[in-house]
Amino acid sequence: LISCFTDFQVKELNKRVSGQAFEVILSPSTTDPKSELLLSPLKKKETSLDEINKKLEAAEERRKSQGIEVQKQFAEKREHEKEVLQKVLEESCNFSKMTQEKINQKMEANKESRVAQMAALTEKFKARDKKQEEVKKKLRQ
Repeated sequence: LISCFTDFQVKELNKRVSGQAFEVILSPSTTDPKSELLLSPLKKKETSLDEINKKLEAAEERRKSQGIEVQKQFAEKREHEKEVLQKVLEESCNFSKMTQEKINQKMEANKESRVAQMAALTEKFKARDKKQEEVKKKLRQ
């Protein structure tokens, strides 16, 4: 480790009860051209009017494409909302039709039951009337 450093300094720090403390300062043996480049201030590249215009045009294109993308997303969202509303309307309509059909079936069943009950009562009354006529005939004889 020390072989790559040609020059070093030793500083004595405060003496302590447990012993002495030293600070060793190493300096590199060769100057690294990369370190000189990093330490030098960065030079700004002069931008021409054409480059500025190109950048402005590119930024405008990005804004336009982003606006188009946002409009596309809104259109897709509106289309989805329309589809959902259409589906809800269809389900509501189907539910109404099914409910109406069930009600009609129940009403028809009730009507048939009532007709059957009336027919049974009529038959019962006819049989009773017939029996009364027979009893009356027997009494007259």
